[in-house]
Amino acid sequence: MLCDNLLRSLERCAEPAFTLTACGEIRTWNAAAEALFGYPASEVLHRPVESVLQPRGRLGKSIGEAYFAGAVQNGYAAAMDMQVNTKSGRRIWIGVSVLVFDMTRSSPAMIVHLAHDITSDVRRERLVRRFADIARKVSSANEDDERLVPVTPLSDQEARILRALGEGKAPAEIADAFAISAQTFRNHLHHVNQKLGTHNRLEAVIHATRRKLI
Repeated sequence: MLCDNLLRSLERCAEPAFTLTACGEIRTWNAAAEALFGYPASEVLHRPVESVLQPRGRLGKSIGEAYFAGAVQNGYAAAMDMQVNTKSGRRIWIGVSVLVFDMTRSSPAMIVHLAHDITSDVRRERLVRRFADIARKVSSANEDDERLVPVTPLSDQEARILRALGEGKAPAEIADAFAISAQTFRNHLHHVNQKLGTHNRLEAVIHATRRKLI
């Protein structure tokens, strides 16, 4: 009864949810999981999740039998981020909360995974790290800062936009946050590039960071 109630609840869950056996075989796959990953339940049930999603952790390590067995043995598994395959072949990142149910002798253990798409968050993190790494390299260059060509001061709005770009925010996200149109955003960026003598937003962020304008 408990097992049946659990499975019905997962099927109605608005979040992508799927359950695995102790050996990693897909036991259930709800409609939200179908929408996120692109695979209908009929194509994935009773197949190893490794062959369907090819899950890998943050460090690129495959998530396989040792993880499934350890989750059942310990009765829990920590929440994690993993990169997985979709049916289209696109790799996406998902954040996963894990619940382990060691049911009864007649009903085998189930590892429940509740997932949400964090691809944009991971992409933003990488962009921030890229900006920060490049900015550090430029800032640590041997060239004397006093030799930098003088620039026209940035307006407060232009500086705020550059700071937001340096934090990895997307142009559309910045425009929404500052209540400006996409064209106004592009106009600000054009003026920034003119003032700094740069050609794109990455160069603008680097130069502004080096000049301590943001």
